[in-house]
Amino acid sequence: MASASMTDAPRAPTAADPALQGDGLAAAAAAIRGLNLDTVTALRWVALAAEAAALAAAMLLFGVRPAFLAGAGLVVFAAAVNLGFSFVGLRGRRAAAPEATGQLAFDVLLLSALLYVTGGTVNPFSLLLVAPVVLAASSLSWKSAAILGGLAVVCAFALALWSWPLPLPRPDETFTAPLLYRLSSALAITVGIASTAGYAWLAARQAAQMELALHVTQAVLAREQRLSALGGLAAAAAHELGTPLATISVVAKELAREGPEEVREDARLLLSQTERCREILRRLTREPEAEDEMHARMTLVQLLHEVLEPHAGAPVRVEAVVAGAPGADAPDVRRMPEVLRAMTSLVDNAVDFAVSEVLITARFDDQTVSIEVRDDGPGFAPDILGKLGQPYVTSRPSGENSRSHHSGMGLGFFIAKTLLERTGARMEFRNARPGGAVIVVRWPREKVEAPPIL
Repeated sequence: MASASMTDAPRAPTAADPALQGDGLAAAAAAIRGLNLDTVTALRWVALAAEAAALAAAMLLFGVRPAFLAGAGLVVFAAAVNLGFSFVGLRGRRAAAPEATGQLAFDVLLLSALLYVTGGTVNPFSLLLVAPVVLAASSLSWKSAAILGGLAVVCAFALALWSWPLPLPRPDETFTAPLLYRLSSALAITVGIASTAGYAWLAARQAAQMELALHVTQAVLAREQRLSALGGLAAAAAHELGTPLATISVVAKELAREGPEEVREDARLLLSQTERCREILRRLTREPEAEDEMHARMTLVQLLHEVLEPHAGAPVRVEAVVAGAPGADAPDVRRMPEVLRAMTSLVDNAVDFAVSEVLITARFDDQTVSIEVRDDGPGFAPDILGKLGQPYVTSRPSGENSRSHHSGMGLGFFIAKTLLERTGARMEFRNARPGGAVIVVRWPREKVEAPPIL
């Protein structure tokens, strides 16, 4: 068995990437949600067409009535307003929350006016009051949805108390439903608004959170890829600088050999510095996998040391151990930025919750390499244990039980899991006995082992 130990390892700073901070997430989530005014005008045209068709059918069946004429006037007014919106630069623009709320409030009031002249809540079409509120719940903030929902509920109960009677086939007949029925219809509309808008808001919120989490993960992966691309940029720069350095070297040699005595010493210094620059460029142009073994590969002890190095001054004891199966050769592993970043994040989380100790154990055999992070804190909450690694699943929504009191949003585990799975790893989360959390990251050995040195 091979083993190595490191104690009192440093702790990572709690300052995180600004993209992962709560304020940054809130701003990004607000940017994802919104309502395009083209959508509002298009839906309003559809609604107006349906209302016009319903009024035309009623006039054909029941004849021309004052209620139908008043409804037709409202439809013409709304069509003129919608046409005006199309010519004042609103098309193709994403509306701010107050503007979008105002647009949908106009639709609620227009529909309420149409219902007022056609029977109020006795009219079966009164259930359409739900539509603008659901659209707001799925596209805007909960505050906008609540404002529109409140307006629609007020309109529904107002229509239950005051409206023109529902037109009947015979001109001399009117239908006035009992007050209890009209109030019951308004209550049913209220329940429909609350339930459907609530479902729409929850579904849109989860979709926006998933989209935001994917954006953050893509940003992290893009950053790692940019770091990996620096080697190629250095090689290109070295190639471009090679020619002018060669020219400088030739001129300096000529001056050192044939120039005046007073410049020969300077020429020789220039030659030495030119050679130094060329040596630096030669190192930059080497392929790390082929020549820079220190950069391309590392032992498991070195891997754990780099994972723990950012955690300077940890308030708890942090120990790392490397252990191998009997007869198994300790592997050198490839240096992968994804692994270092993800494991550092997992250790930082363990340090934040630990009472007195965090233990990181790297194990290997002929088939697998694994790293276990174990702390003696409260462990994972049972209700989230099976969902860890999904975005916005966290054991500290308000920072309770953690040393930093940082309010987590569940993206740390999500990003770490995404990065590690990208390298071929599988993750396991469980609670230890008698207490504490355990995270195990396991790779097939061939996924992480560095190629042999030729």
